Amino acid sequence: MSLLRPQLIIDHVTEITPSFLASRGLRGIILDLDNTLVAYGSYEHDHAMQAWASALLKAGVRLYLLSNARRSRVRFWSGHFGFAGKGLASKPIPRGFRKAVRHIGLQPTEVAMVGDQLFTDVLGGNLAGMFTILVRPLADNALPHTKLARRFERLVLSRYQDLLPRPVPSSHPSSLKSARRAEWPHRRS
Repeated sequence: MSLLRPQLIIDHVTEITPSFLASRGLRGIILDLDNTLVAYGSYEHDHAMQAWASALLKAGVRLYLLSNARRSRVRFWSGHFGFAGKGLASKPIPRGFRKAVRHIGLQPTEVAMVGDQLFTDVLGGNLAGMFTILVRPLADNALPHTKLARRFERLVLSRYQDLLPRPVPSSHPSSLKSARRAEWPHRRS
């Protein structure tokens, strides 16, 4: 398996439910912050995302925030969501991923790494032996080096068309969203 190949690609983290995790033998999630849970640089509370995290915690799913963002930013969002986290994690170096897995008391094979970047989240999660899930970035407002990395990501992801979310039939109420999703990762609509 390529270290840059996620096991799964989804549109949004809220697609991850307790039953989704259980069906894959997963009991915990290590989550990226920027453009995975909240828009890059945002401090705006997202009540839907908080409700999603609360539902997972209530179901016994162990959560941990792992980000390359400043520690103060990660502390802010950890407090908001109600679970621990670490900033300045030096992703994709596996050490931070392994510490996060130990912190939640699980084995790497029981944990999903969920993030929006191949070269940090997916690579680091794969190096640490985790189940990796790539999500569509919440926003295009990233740092210049991230924008450059996105170009390379599109090249790599073009090899993994089998993992991309598939559009649903047009009679389905979410068909417009799914049609936009089918274009990802090539261009954000």
